[in-house]
Amino acid sequence: MEYIKVTLLVVLISGILSCGQKDKPQNTSESPSETSVAEQLRELESKGYQTFNYIDETSGDTVIMQQYYMAFLKSGPNKSKTKEEADSLQGLHLAHLSRMYELGFADISGPFGDNGEIRGITIYNTTTQEIADSLANLDPLVQLGILEIEIHPWWAAKGFPLR
Repeated sequence: MEYIKVTLLVVLISGILSCGQKDKPQNTSESPSETSVAEQLRELESKGYQTFNYIDETSGDTVIMQQYYMAFLKSGPNKSKTKEEADSLQGLHLAHLSRMYELGFADISGPFGDNGEIRGITIYNTTTQEIADSLANLDPLVQLGILEIEIHPWWAAKGFPLR
């Protein structure tokens, strides 16, 4: 339970600190509303992102879909031995996730609340699955075998926030 509280606190603080920061490196200086759909698609594709678009039947708007990579953080074969060790390692894990977010490689991370085999997710905003996998495997808990990574391509509409 303490793991979940600490993780949620760090995610909340990261979100608050990120408010007002400049856009991630792959974004343009213009807002999406100032850039045509064709320009947005051209820019994303020129950087290597996989995209497609469709017309929303209700609004008539063109929706751009981009491929992201969802990393499932699963329980690994190794377990930490003491509470102090677990707390220290958790701090390193959260620092890694914060750095991925700050660098623009991860858009959202969080733990699951059911204490199951899949411990949490991170959505990576990279051009390839290989890059996402390499970044996910830099996590200290993954390197120590406490967590394992399973990555899947995942599509999401650009500009739609969580509610």
